[in-house]
Amino acid sequence: MESQQEEGLTINTLMKEVQGTLDKFKLEDDNGMADYYSPYANLEKAQVLHEARCFHDPAAVRESPRKCCTVIAQLLHLTNTGQYLNSAEATEVFFGVTKLFMSDDASLRRMVYLFIKDVAETCNPDDVIIVTSSLTKDMTCDVDLYRANALRVLARIVDAAMLGAIERYVKQAVVDSSGQVSSAALVSATHLFEKNAESAAIVKRWIGETTEATQSPNEMVQFHAMQLLYQIKKHDRLGMQKLVTQFSQRNTLKSPLALVLLVRYTAKLLHDEVSEGRLPGTSFQNGSNFSRAGYAFLEASLRHKSEMVVYEAAKAICALPNIEPQELAPAVNVMQLFLSSPKPAVRFAAMKTVSQVAVNHPRMVSKCNEDLEALIADANRSIATLAITTLLKTGSENSVDRLLKQISVFLSEIPDEYKITIVKSLQRLCLTYPAKHRVLVGFLSNFLREEGGFEFKRSIVNSIVSLIKAVPETTESSLLHLCEFIEDCEFTMLSTQILHLLGELGPTTAAPARYIRFIYNRVILENSAVRAAAVAALSKFAARCPSLRTSIVALLKRSLDDEDDETRDRASVAVSVLKGAMEEFPYVPPVEDPEAAEAEPVPDVPKAGDPAAYVLLQGLPMSFDRLDRSIRAYVQAPAAMASAEQLTLNTLPVVEEHAEPEPAADEVDDMGADAALKAAVTGKEEKEVVDPAAAVYAIPELASLGRVFRSSPATELSEEETEYVVRCIKHVMPDHIILQFKIQNTVEDQRLVNCTVAVEGESECFEVAGEIAAESIKYGETQDAFTVIHRNTDAPLAPCNFECILRFGVVQVDPKSGEDESEPFDEEYPLEELEIATSDFMAKKQEDAVAAVIDFLGMQPCDGTGHIKPGEGGKKPHMLHLSGVFVGGTSVLARAQVAAQGDASGVLLKIAVRSDDATVSRMVADCIR
Repeated sequence: MESQQEEGLTINTLMKEVQGTLDKFKLEDDNGMADYYSPYANLEKAQVLHEARCFHDPAAVRESPRKCCTVIAQLLHLTNTGQYLNSAEATEVFFGVTKLFMSDDASLRRMVYLFIKDVAETCNPDDVIIVTSSLTKDMTCDVDLYRANALRVLARIVDAAMLGAIERYVKQAVVDSSGQVSSAALVSATHLFEKNAESAAIVKRWIGETTEATQSPNEMVQFHAMQLLYQIKKHDRLGMQKLVTQFSQRNTLKSPLALVLLVRYTAKLLHDEVSEGRLPGTSFQNGSNFSRAGYAFLEASLRHKSEMVVYEAAKAICALPNIEPQELAPAVNVMQLFLSSPKPAVRFAAMKTVSQVAVNHPRMVSKCNEDLEALIADANRSIATLAITTLLKTGSENSVDRLLKQISVFLSEIPDEYKITIVKSLQRLCLTYPAKHRVLVGFLSNFLREEGGFEFKRSIVNSIVSLIKAVPETTESSLLHLCEFIEDCEFTMLSTQILHLLGELGPTTAAPARYIRFIYNRVILENSAVRAAAVAALSKFAARCPSLRTSIVALLKRSLDDEDDETRDRASVAVSVLKGAMEEFPYVPPVEDPEAAEAEPVPDVPKAGDPAAYVLLQGLPMSFDRLDRSIRAYVQAPAAMASAEQLTLNTLPVVEEHAEPEPAADEVDDMGADAALKAAVTGKEEKEVVDPAAAVYAIPELASLGRVFRSSPATELSEEETEYVVRCIKHVMPDHIILQFKIQNTVEDQRLVNCTVAVEGESECFEVAGEIAAESIKYGETQDAFTVIHRNTDAPLAPCNFECILRFGVVQVDPKSGEDESEPFDEEYPLEELEIATSDFMAKKQEDAVAAVIDFLGMQPCDGTGHIKPGEGGKKPHMLHLSGVFVGGTSVLARAQVAAQGDASGVLLKIAVRSDDATVSRMVADCIR
């Protein structure tokens, strides 16, 4: 006992000594930091301005240049830390600094140059001109340091008029024998070229001197001269081709940096040759004279002694569009050598380029596979990740298993962002080799059970789901892997999405009952959101599989007392509907016939008219987004809420889906999540869609005409560059058409008053009934004018073109003050013709078009293509797969693509019919006319 106490005391004493030593070192560090004092800390502007008065003392300037440098440094510190000098203070200090030119101290002179560049923008331009004479004097002195810095300062403060006065000195400096002066002049000329159009016009006159500077022995001078030549000639295609041809053939550039620029300029011109259609074929070696010369220069640059030039040339060749494999081979060989470079930067650059080439030319990169496999163990994880993703693009089907073994060790050692990149590459590999889907899906599912963040797990789940869609053979194995994942998934969002997927695909598998246990475990063990999703998934299983209804109803009854309202309500609805369906359509097990062992099993599907299938499986006829917009449009109509009309889906206004740009492939969410879910994940919110008819309802005279049936997209009636930009939106009502003209005034010194659009046309069906003018339109504003057209419902509907004339009064205004300077005078402005077509009276509904195709053909939709997914209507073409048997036993397959036209004029249909009898195929296709 005593020995234990002594041991305990010894350990405690040791710990106290260690802690005391640490505290001692900490105190020493703190004391060391306390001894440091910044010379610029606690500077007061008033004190620094007082010390700056020494600039006016000639003796102090000559005898104490160091003190003057310190004061300038303090002034620069003040201006760069937010303590700006006002105009009077800046001018006073600026005049004082100009007197420092009398000193010959080099350090002080450099500080003066730095201060002038920094403060020149805050000073009065008239005061800045005073220093120009001193800078011009320095620019013509014998000290190269002064000349170079004076040129740089002058480029910052001179305008076009002053540049003309010193142009002779700058041109001489461009071709100066001193590389320092010549580079400073060329860089200054580049800045002047970008300053304004007047200065650029002057710099263009220096092209002879700039070309002469490319012959300088100084490498930086050649580099800066090439930069300036490109600035001058970049808008002259022939001039650039001549420039590139001359320098590539003469071989006069010795600077690697200048050659890199020449390679880039050559590559850009070759890209332009392809994009503008001047390359007759796909081979650069068989193209135009410049294409042949340009490619020959890039290939010759691969043998340059500078590693920088060689890489730039190889990269340029690899990036050429539509390049032939034989033309790409030299660049790939160079990149292969760079992959074994001892420099990490070179290896990474080569690896990145090879990875990009592998996307379009995997066979060309496959020769580098041995080098790529060696890079998997590279210390730089970025290089190793690129090597793996490239191998997955170029590897053969036989090498998949070996690659996965190497990746499994590597994945556990890298961050999630690298893992996500590899997961996407594995997904593409599975699409390339579908026969390996079991191995690849199993590999991905293993990492679902490993440690990782939400984005990493989400990328794996999305990849598995996309593989289910692309390779249907992976469905059952993938669903089982996902079921195992949700057993211990910590992310509610992923669990709910997987449960939704199970509800959609699980009942269609060969043994749907195997998934019930996994789903019901979520009802017992998870939070409210997951429980609600699990109840919905169980309901779908019961609706699609009548044989499972009895057992699933027993499970759902346990959720009737759930503490969560959503879960309890879903369970209550499902139990009630399923009980009614079971009473109306009781399940009768198929009779087992031992003699019919080889017969096809009876499909476990609900009968026609089954209420459970209708309530639990049938989706809304429109997406929630369209339902929301349609209800909002209904409420905005006058007297809508006071109407005795029953509100049903059929009475709601038709809301059209207009085509939108497709998202990038990497941005598509394969889980099919709704808008709110995507916004929560990506942090982006969808733009609120405004009802175009709101402008009509805001005017009582127009609102009294009734409810708007549909509103067309805006039609341009004038060019964007004209003085008055006019667009027209057609609002269609049962008996009227309201033309909403959006008029924009782009004339700065005019205000438009009493603006109307006169509409004239000959038609028995349409008659102009009235106009509402835009009272006043200031510069830059857009206002609305309306024209009401009455439609004769007794006359046959026929297209009609209307001549449109913008009529308005013009008031001259002062552009600065905006005050009127004249009385209004009348003007007219002719516009483009406006067509009212039959399609304006038709609201396109892609869902109805799909249903109509199915009805016309009388065939069965396959693969779940009979319905458009929520949120996709109108955004992209819908592919419909159909199958059936024609009388006589002829099997018929059809594939129809239904797409909404961007101009809202209708729906496009492309259909292909296949069968063993060409006559039957033609007969089925002719059902739609």
